[in-house]
Amino acid sequence: MTTQEWRTTGASQRPDHALALELVQVTEAAAIAAARWVGRGQPNSGKAAATAAMHDHLMSVPMRGVVVIGEDKKNDTSVLRTGDEAGLGDTPLYDLGIRVGGGALPPLKDVSNSLVAIVVAERGSLYAPPPSAVAEMLAVGPDCADVVDIARPVAENLRAVAAAKGMRMSDVEVAVLNRSRQSLVNEIRGAGARVRVPQGGEIAGAIAAAPSESSVDLLLGTGGAAEAIIAAAALSCLGGSLQVRLWSEGFDEVLRTDDLVRSNRLLFSGTAVTTSELLRGVRYHAGHTTTQSMVLCSTPETAWTVTSEHRLP
Repeated sequence: MTTQEWRTTGASQRPDHALALELVQVTEAAAIAAARWVGRGQPNSGKAAATAAMHDHLMSVPMRGVVVIGEDKKNDTSVLRTGDEAGLGDTPLYDLGIRVGGGALPPLKDVSNSLVAIVVAERGSLYAPPPSAVAEMLAVGPDCADVVDIARPVAENLRAVAAAKGMRMSDVEVAVLNRSRQSLVNEIRGAGARVRVPQGGEIAGAIAAAPSESSVDLLLGTGGAAEAIIAAAALSCLGGSLQVRLWSEGFDEVLRTDDLVRSNRLLFSGTAVTTSELLRGVRYHAGHTTTQSMVLCSTPETAWTVTSEHRLP
């Protein structure tokens, strides 16, 4: 059983919508597989289970894609590695961005698999970061997309966000990624804004900056470059903006949303494994589980929140 809440502009139904709703079944299956390992102190087992479930369900989806952002080939996994193909269809050929988990969080919190996400884009449109690259990130919603610049001082960006939103600085809430430096936290607090650590990691935390009803006004900090690309695709669908300063073997480059995702046709599906500021995690009940997902389509601009009930075998 599935319930949906959505907002849309433009045409009410397009072929992309049908594929988007196929993708949510993929991320739901993966999230349920990962959730069985939450609390057991074995996050790698949860990731392996989710990746296998995602692969199995992707192979029946009527599309054909090449994994541009996937598991590192050096990792001990046989599926959904960068360069692999997935899907049942013949044409057209898509770029696939896949992430199980949303970022590095303290092991004792046991939520390293907090979000399962997949992005489908036109072939050649997703930026492929170097393996294991990290990025300094800045994410905002549509109301602040044109007023911030990652090259500016933190306090200057915070003042611009406060002005654009018509808020007092003391009311601005900044999601700061867990692996960020303490000096960033000090700068934010020194400017008068509030700090929180997003429980969902890079992807969920960045997306949380976009909805008008969210308490998160922007996201700052250091995270995985691969997660940044997935987040950029989602924010692009929502009209938001993600900027990164990419660090890789001494290489310093500033990239913006249009550099990270060069496509006007994007699909995103993310299902929560554990509860975050964005979505409710997998819940177990007598005889069934429930999941909550966010599904985004760029053409036409559409966003669904999908809550599903799954019978247990």
